[in-house]
Amino acid sequence: MLAHVIVADNASTDHSVAWLNTQHPEVRLITLLHNGGFAQGYNEALSQLEGQYQYYVLLNSDVATTPHWLDPLVAHLESHPTVAACQPKIKATHTPTHFEYAGAGGGWIDRWGYPFCRGRIFDTLEADEGQYDDTVPVFWASGAALCIRADCFHKIGGFDARFFAHMEEIDLCWRLQRQGYGIYYVGSSTVYHVGGGTLPKASPTKTYLNFRNNLAMLAKNLPTPQVYSILGGRLVLDAVAAARFATQGQWPMLRAVGRAYLHAYRQWRTWRRYAPTKKHPNSLHGYYPGSIVWQYFARGRRHFSQLAPKNQDIRH
Repeated sequence: MLAHVIVADNASTDHSVAWLNTQHPEVRLITLLHNGGFAQGYNEALSQLEGQYQYYVLLNSDVATTPHWLDPLVAHLESHPTVAACQPKIKATHTPTHFEYAGAGGGWIDRWGYPFCRGRIFDTLEADEGQYDDTVPVFWASGAALCIRADCFHKIGGFDARFFAHMEEIDLCWRLQRQGYGIYYVGSSTVYHVGGGTLPKASPTKTYLNFRNNLAMLAKNLPTPQVYSILGGRLVLDAVAAARFATQGQWPMLRAVGRAYLHAYRQWRTWRRYAPTKKHPNSLHGYYPGSIVWQYFARGRRHFSQLAPKNQDIRH
């Protein structure tokens, strides 16, 4: 299969375009005049490639690949026509023995809309001991290294550009699952990710985007009345998070949560416009029916393998 390396420059200001033209003139460059964030940047770039390729590989600039890493991903899509997208094992560049935050061993989501990963729950990163060398369906695949069918990407409308950055790939994968497509993690492929290069963890902007986009994702993808019962629980959990910011004197983070909810209040009807009217089918994979917040903070369960009692099946 013929593959091409294409660089989409999202209105950078660090002379990287000049460097690329000088050092790698053979690489095709798509120059975007405005930084619309991760979501809009990819949408605009890939719109220029529609109809030219069977698969897209979305790869962050801070990801280091390994030899032949792409082969298992493409092979899985080739042999499973109902699978729309998949991701490799994502490990940390600075700590290569451990999984990396953004994707790890495949993305899951709990009943309240909190995303987590096999190999990463909140700030706990597991060591890679071969426990996730499998190939399994997941709820979402990381946008840091995402292999996706080009026709599925365009059919679903690409990323939601309103997200700007953070959780846009979870929203995309949720919409794909709603259309009957599968999302997979392929553990025989490995990449290394720096992570956190765009916005640091303690950034109020990152906090705002995470809270706002998570609410948008729930509003867009949950049917009525389920969305309102979930929203009630989220209000309680997010209020606890906001109170924690207050007790720690992190006022910019507290204001970020407030801004996110204010935006949600203003945009709720717009977000709900294309929400499903029927309850989700039981075929959604990577869904945890409990609360990851309760399991992690109250019960001290830090690893994915600890989430389900022995007599309970976690839906893959």
